[in-house]
Amino acid sequence: MATDPTTDLQSSVASATPDQGADDSAENGPSDVSWRTIATPEREVMGEEPMQVRRVVAQLVLGIVLVLVAVTVGGSLAARKLAEREAVNDAVNLTDVFAETVIRPALTDQLAAGQPAARKTFDNLVHAHVLGPSVTHVKLWTPGGKVVYADESGLVGRTFHLDEDQTDALEKSETRADISHLDRDENTLDGKAGDKLVEVYRPVYTDSGKKLLFEIYAPYEQVGQRTSQLWRGFAGVTLSSLLLFLLLITPLFWHLMSRVRRNQRQRELLLQRSVDASSNERRLIAASLHDGPVQDLAATSFVVAGATARAKAAGQHWLVDELQTVAGSVRASIRALRSLLVDIYPASLAQAGLGAALGDLVQSVRAPGLEVRLHHDDEAELGLTPEQERLVYRVAQETLRNAAKHAVPCTASVTLYRVGDEVVLDVLDDGNGFDVDAQLADPEPGHFGLQLLANAAATGGALLQVASVPRRGTHWRLRVPQAAATHPNPTPPEPEDTPDD
Repeated sequence: MATDPTTDLQSSVASATPDQGADDSAENGPSDVSWRTIATPEREVMGEEPMQVRRVVAQLVLGIVLVLVAVTVGGSLAARKLAEREAVNDAVNLTDVFAETVIRPALTDQLAAGQPAARKTFDNLVHAHVLGPSVTHVKLWTPGGKVVYADESGLVGRTFHLDEDQTDALEKSETRADISHLDRDENTLDGKAGDKLVEVYRPVYTDSGKKLLFEIYAPYEQVGQRTSQLWRGFAGVTLSSLLLFLLLITPLFWHLMSRVRRNQRQRELLLQRSVDASSNERRLIAASLHDGPVQDLAATSFVVAGATARAKAAGQHWLVDELQTVAGSVRASIRALRSLLVDIYPASLAQAGLGAALGDLVQSVRAPGLEVRLHHDDEAELGLTPEQERLVYRVAQETLRNAAKHAVPCTASVTLYRVGDEVVLDVLDDGNGFDVDAQLADPEPGHFGLQLLANAAATGGALLQVASVPRRGTHWRLRVPQAAATHPNPTPPEPEDTPDD
């Protein structure tokens, strides 16, 4: 790339030859001079990407799919929760029926005491009237946690710790129910029925008033069946509503899409017309200045020159001095107007190309003690668009103006070349330099040069950097991405000297 600004800026202007091995990161040189990024490419500033109907439709379809997935998952969870609640309520009602009609009339003190004969009679009753498709297990507990009866005989006589639900059911004489995951010690044998069961507790009493805890387990399969029923009804209503909604919004969607496309085309057309109108207006102003005031001043210059000659012949030396002063002022005004014409509308940029426009710019930037050198690659090798050429010209113009105003006496170098997929503009001078950090943090009142350059580069999708320190010169670098063409030999030759005078 171009001469690294971490080296001596003054010596770099002497050669102004880009060094392809330099490191743009500015990490290999002294720490007191480094790149400062003034602007980065802002693609969004250049305008939003044109709307593509296919992309919008794909996004809409993706959104519909995500909504369907969310509705399906949410509906399934809601249906399962509702089915579990209904299964628990059904199990509670079933338990109350069995407790009042079958279990309580058969309870005896002998069964509560654990007598085998009473337990055998009760077991026959349970298998005949309780166990079945709706009930998979039955237990009877004492308040102390001892199992006095279970359809799984291996649990009879064992004592377990009663959990909070079991204790509350006994103490408050109410029915408690929940979904059991069969992870307690008492469920080691119940787990054969599956990983989940509906578990219900309620107190029952013997004829003598002894309290026992009656427990049943209902199968969880009924929850799955009820879930399927609820989900089918929910899905039918939901999907039909979504389909109806899609049918209703489809015409509106296509209408809005067509309007957006029309508005987009109109906006592009208006923008192009605005750019063309601005260019035409600048051309008209430049033509008016050239054909009017510039020509009048040139004629005045000839008249003053003639008057000077006559005054000199007549020996009117005092008049000769005044006329020479007037002639100098007229010539200065002509030069200023011609420079202004180049600024307003650089005709060579559109007619002869960027190289010729930069040559005119170098010739037009004048200041005592300023010498400017120019080198640029062939325009065909650069491959810049007209917009990018205008950006390069504007940055070169503004940086040279800064050098002429703040850095003289100095030698400046303007180099434009391609490196890979980028076109690089380097503008260096060995003048006074400036404190970049201080200027960025607290710009002088009324000085907007840095901000204008930053806005122009960012809007043009380019990277603008500067390296400068007081009394060591300034190095500006503009990097314009251009992937359309590549340079076979990215190292430019030595620049030719093009003095400004």
